[in-house]
Amino acid sequence: MKLILATFIIVSIAPFADAQNPRYYSQQPIPGPKIFGEGIISAGDYESHAEFSVTGDTVYFVKSAPDLSKWTICVSYFKNNAWTAPEVASFSGTYWDADPFITKDGKEFYFISNRPLHEGEPAKDFDIWKMTRTSSGWSAPVRLPDVINSPESEYYPTLTDNGTLYFGSRRKGGKGAADIYRSVLKNNVYQAAENLGDAINTEGSEFEPFISRDETYLIFMAARPDHLDYADLYVSYNKNGNWTVAQKLPEPFNSSVTEFSPKVSRDGRYFFFASTRNTNQSVKKETTADMNKRLKGAGNGLGDIYQTDISALKIQAGN
Repeated sequence: MKLILATFIIVSIAPFADAQNPRYYSQQPIPGPKIFGEGIISAGDYESHAEFSVTGDTVYFVKSAPDLSKWTICVSYFKNNAWTAPEVASFSGTYWDADPFITKDGKEFYFISNRPLHEGEPAKDFDIWKMTRTSSGWSAPVRLPDVINSPESEYYPTLTDNGTLYFGSRRKGGKGAADIYRSVLKNNVYQAAENLGDAINTEGSEFEPFISRDETYLIFMAARPDHLDYADLYVSYNKNGNWTVAQKLPEPFNSSVTEFSPKVSRDGRYFFFASTRNTNQSVKKETTADMNKRLKGAGNGLGDIYQTDISALKIQAGN
C-alpha cells in the first residue's frame, strides 16, 4: 500500500467449492470487474488489498479510514457457503498494517507496517515484515533485513515461487518518488535490492508490484505524474531477462480515479484489484433507503475490491 490508497468486488460463489474450486470461484464468467464479497468484504468502507489463503477459504484484506488515516488487516473465513463478518487479524490493529501476501506453500505471510522493532512509538516509515505458520497460528512478526528495508518506506511485497521478492520503495537513489525493486533469494539470504530500471520506473511513482509466480510478467500500480488520486495499473513482460516497456491496462481495469493492489489468484483464474471508482450513480428520484445504499454501500467511491476473469486482461497468467 502507499500513503493514499485501497479496495475489492462481488462474485457468484460456487456452493460446492473445494481445493480445485476455491471460495472465490464463480460458476459464471466474470468478463469485467465486479465487486467482490459485496456487503461483507466490500461493504462501503475503504477496503482493498485482498490476499487469499492457499486453500482459498480465508481472505485477508485492508480496511482504511476514509481519509486513509490508518490501515488495518482484517480476515474473513468462508463458512456455510458465505464469507464471515470480517475481524481484525490477530497481529494487526495497533499499528498501520497493509499489503498482505501469503507464499506458495502457505507457510509465510508478508506485510508492511509502521510498527517499531521494540515496544514504543510507531516507526516513521513502513517496513516489510514476515510471519511463519506455526501449530497455533501465525508467529510474531519479524522485520526483514536492511538489504530489503531502508530508512524510507517499503511497500507491497510479492514473491515468485522461487522466493525472489518484488516490492516498492521510496529509498534514495531511485528514478522517482518511489520505484519497484527486486531481491533474489540465494541460500536463504536476500541479495542486494535491484531497481527494475527504465522500462518500469519513471520520474513518477511506482508502488505495488504483483510478480507472476514464474516471473514472466509484472502488474503494478503507478502514479504518472506523481499524483496518487489518478494512479493506474500497468503490465510489463519479462523477455529473456529484460522487462518490456510497461503499458497501461485498458478500461475497465483502469478508470479516471485510482486503481491499485493488483493480484492474480493462485489458480491463475482471476485478477483482483482495488479501485475508488463510484458505481452508484443514479438519475432517478431516490428514497431514503436508496440514498443510504448509494452513500454507504460498496461502489460509493471510497474503495472496493474487484474480481474479473484473468482472460479478460489478455495476458498469459502462470501459476
